[in-house]
Parts: sequence; structure tokens; C-alpha cells
Amino acid sequence: MIKVEIERTKEGKICAFTMKGHAHFAKHGQDIVCAGASAVSFGTVNAIEALTKIRPHVALGETGGYLRCELPEIEDAATAEKVQLLLEAMLVSLQTIERDYGEYIRIIQR
Repeated sequence: MIKVEIERTKEGKICAFTMKGHAHFAKHGQDIVCAGASAVSFGTVNAIEALTKIRPHVALGETGGYLRCELPEIEDAATAEKVQLLLEAMLVSLQTIERDYGEYIRIIQR
């Protein structure tokens, strides 16, 4: 199972997320749950970097199945708002996958 943990600040802003595990929905290379979750999460990290010039701290597992993204302090309020919009959009996409494939992916918010 893929486990996604969304971490929020006291103000409710997403400050980090961790995705770990494997869906085991299908064979390697055919697992649409893993591919979807990976595309959404990596696409979000890439969009943050490309569209806002903010570089999150990213850690990857050596054999796959692990992604950790931590956001730096963002001084500019407009940029911070854009980053939050991208992260909230990621969460909506992951929740859509969870709604349809809940036995293979679980999202926890803290």
C-alpha cells in the first residue's frame, strides 16, 4: 500500500509530504495506482520549482517507493500562495485516486 502523509503548519498550510510504499495493484510497469500517485506527486514538485522558483528539499528512496518533500520558508506571500495552491491541487488528485483505489493508497493529514 502507498501511504501519503501530509504535514500542515498550525495555520493549516502544507509544509511537507511523504509518500512511501508500493500499491501492488498490478505487476511492476503496469501498476496504474503507483503510476498515478507518482505522476501527481513528482509533477507537483516539478511545478513548484518551474513556476515559483522555490526549491523544496526532496529525498528519494534508493530503490523507489519513497518521496519526501519539505518546503523552505517562503518570504513572498504571493509565491507562498501559489505553492499552497499547487500542493492543495496535488492533495485533491491523490484523494481522487484514494477514492477509487482506497485499498492501495491511504492519505493521512497531520
